[in-house]
Amino acid sequence: MKKFITLIVVALMSTSSLLAQTKSEKQVEQAVETMRLAMISGDRNVLNNLASDKLTYGHSSGKIESKTDFVETLATKKSDFKSITLSNQTIDVQGKTAVVRHVLDADTFDGGKPGKVHLGIVLVFAKDGSNWKLLARQAFKLP
Repeated sequence: MKKFITLIVVALMSTSSLLAQTKSEKQVEQAVETMRLAMISGDRNVLNNLASDKLTYGHSSGKIESKTDFVETLATKKSDFKSITLSNQTIDVQGKTAVVRHVLDADTFDGGKPGKVHLGIVLVFAKDGSNWKLLARQAFKLP
């Protein structure tokens, strides 16, 4: 009987651990979706709230932006996304850090010129209180 109770306790502890990770993954997934929509709309407040003050935002060209640069570029439509589609997304949460990978396909209108981008993206989020903040982003060209 004691072995059975021990087995039940271990099973419940394992299940609650998995559920906690699933909750974190869902929160990170929501942060990614909120960021996708804010990148299209250029919503300065949302972008400011999503990004860590220590954000390092890497472009596929090698250009690196700070939080201020990231927000301004999108809010002023210097980088103008008309649509963004994310695919093949994976989310790995380890404690208060999450790594997200996905493929980003977008229609752009930078400088009044229509364009398309097809990029691989790596995002790093850090938990800040009850919120997940974007700490780092690196884009890379895909064939």
